[in-house]
Amino acid sequence: MARLIIPCRSSSLARFNLLGLLSHAPVPVRSASLPFRNSAKRLTQYRPFLTSEVTCLRKNRFLSHSVDRYKQKSRKLICSVATESVPDKAEESIMDAPKEIFLKDYTKPDYYFETVDLSFSLGEEKTIVSSKIKVLPRVKGSSAALVLDGHDLKLLSVKVQGKLLKEGDYQLDSRHLTLPSLPAEESFVLEIDTEIYPHKNTSLDGLYKSSGNFCTQCEAEGFRKITFYQDRPDIMAKYTCRVEADKTLYPVLLSNGNLTSQGDTEGGRHYALWEDPFKKPCYLFALVAGQLASRDDTFTTRSGRQVSLKIWTPAEDLPKTAHAMYSLKAAMKWDEDVFGLEYDLDLFNVVAVPDFNMGAMENKSLNIFNSKLVLASPETATDADYAAILGVIGHEYFHNWTGNRVTCRDWFQLSLKEGLTVFRDQEFSSDMGSRTVKRIADVSKLRIYQFPQDAGPMAHPVRPHSYIKMDNFYTGKFLFARNYGILL
Repeated sequence: MARLIIPCRSSSLARFNLLGLLSHAPVPVRSASLPFRNSAKRLTQYRPFLTSEVTCLRKNRFLSHSVDRYKQKSRKLICSVATESVPDKAEESIMDAPKEIFLKDYTKPDYYFETVDLSFSLGEEKTIVSSKIKVLPRVKGSSAALVLDGHDLKLLSVKVQGKLLKEGDYQLDSRHLTLPSLPAEESFVLEIDTEIYPHKNTSLDGLYKSSGNFCTQCEAEGFRKITFYQDRPDIMAKYTCRVEADKTLYPVLLSNGNLTSQGDTEGGRHYALWEDPFKKPCYLFALVAGQLASRDDTFTTRSGRQVSLKIWTPAEDLPKTAHAMYSLKAAMKWDEDVFGLEYDLDLFNVVAVPDFNMGAMENKSLNIFNSKLVLASPETATDADYAAILGVIGHEYFHNWTGNRVTCRDWFQLSLKEGLTVFRDQEFSSDMGSRTVKRIADVSKLRIYQFPQDAGPMAHPVRPHSYIKMDNFYTGKFLFARNYGILL
């Protein structure tokens, strides 16, 4: 799940918990010396993963807390209907205004997507995105229209079974592409070419460019800013992704799954082809392109497979990724030992960039983080920083099974995947640190944040009956409730 980093507003030592929300209440410095209460068996079991740096930290007994990792792009709930008159110029925008979505209105999609082949030609002024989708009607012979979500896209062409559609064959507005007449077949191929402008995308949803790097953020509804698609979590498909860009400017090209081929093309450009063999919803799609360096390691699964691990950062930050790599390997082993869940691909990538404002995101096999939650060095990082990295790296990795392979039907079920994954990262941090200290910190944040919010205007159910803007789910009340296992 994406996380928003909230800066500390207190000059005193901030307290953190693994669940993510900051507390600015002062904590006595002596609390940092509370002893760990791990059993000798637990410590021995994970000792092979300890670097000298982490061993030093354990001797200093760092606390198992965490910085804020939550996405909260809008702190303001839309709770009322505006009564002011709308200016004449805004008549058209009324049609584009977000509509209230009700849980009771959920219906199964009329069409499912089996495979999605994406191709990106990254450019400085514009990017061309081509999609080739195998579409399956839910009901054989269905005559229902196929409605695709899209926002800030320039449509170049649409083809159905290889036939180029004319403007009269589809309906296009600022938020949807509707195909009213489709083949009455068991399946058909839909091809769409769009043009997007990542360098102008200041929303940081979808594909955007910042600090010289291309990056994506698709949870919850960012994929519709990349191409026309059924942007909903119950549409799960197998993806391939071909990324092409200038080799000098963007030597690293990453996406989900395993790297199947790469090479040079004309004009000083190069490409990489990625294949994800497991079905996923589009909010887990990811792409990164830029000038990055990697810390490389391997992990041998319990079945004997060797997984390549890479943590990508700007070259100057690479020395600060040792603890993040330790945390990743420890999380992979812990998930096998405690839950019997083995990683299912040959490659796991983590990207850390300074201007990823969502904190962290669990995209399948390509986790993207803000640098704050990956980088640490003994000269500048606190014990809480190290504990935060351990917890957040673990949380996003654990989503591989609880959230990615098994996901939610609709966004009203967001607390299900998040609640279970938070429980798993709480157990992980408790086993790696002090269970008692961890629990005290969690309950403290519950009292400081959730209780006051429940008594105020921001109170709302974990699973409300409706929403206008999906981002409003990501409030303190929702996060705390799901974190403490209120799964509706």
